[in-house]
Amino acid sequence: MLYDISGGLIQLLQSVQNAAARLVTGARRRDHITPVLRQLHWLPVKQKIDFKLVVYAEYKTLHGLIPQYLSDDCQLVTEVGRRHLGSSNVYTCAVNTVAAW
Repeated sequence: MLYDISGGLIQLLQSVQNAAARLVTGARRRDHITPVLRQLHWLPVKQKIDFKLVVYAEYKTLHGLIPQYLSDDCQLVTEVGRRHLGSSNVYTCAVNTVAAW
C-alpha cells in the first residue's frame, strides 16, 4: 500500500517512527536516531516498505500466484546450481539481473 507514496509522506512517517522510538527508549531529541532504531531492530520507513514489497513478491512467486513471464526470471536458489547447504530447505529466490532490466 505504501509503495508509491511521495517522499514527503515518507519523511512524515519517518518522523513519527523516530518520535515513537525516542518515546520507547527515552532517547533525547538531539540524540542520533540510527542507533536507537538499530537497538529496537526497526528498519527506517523506506527500507521497511521495500522489504515488505520484496517479501510479498517472493511469496507470490514461490506459490505460483504471478504471471509466468514474471516468474521465469526468478529461480529458487537450490535450483540455481549452488552448493548444497544445510539451509537449502530455505526458499530464497535468485533473480536474473540481466533479464530483470
